[in-house]
Amino acid sequence: MTLRLEPGDDEALTLLARTEGVSKHEAAVRAIREAAARHVREDKVRQLSSAARTRYADLLDRLGQ
Repeated sequence: MTLRLEPGDDEALTLLARTEGVSKHEAAVRAIREAAARHVREDKVRQLSSAARTRYADLLDRLGQ
C-alpha cells in the first residue's frame, strides 16, 4: 500500500515518528489504531449515555426543576 501525504502531513508524521522513536510506518499504524479505538470508545459512551438518559429521564427531569 502506498500512502500519499501532503508535505505538511508528511512533516507531522515524521515528527510523530521521531517523538515516539519508531518508523514512519509504525507511527502511521499506531495513529490509525488509536483513532479507530477512540471512535469505538466514543460510540460506546454515546450508547451508554443515551440508555442512561432514557432510563433515568424522570429523575433527571425532577433534578432539573
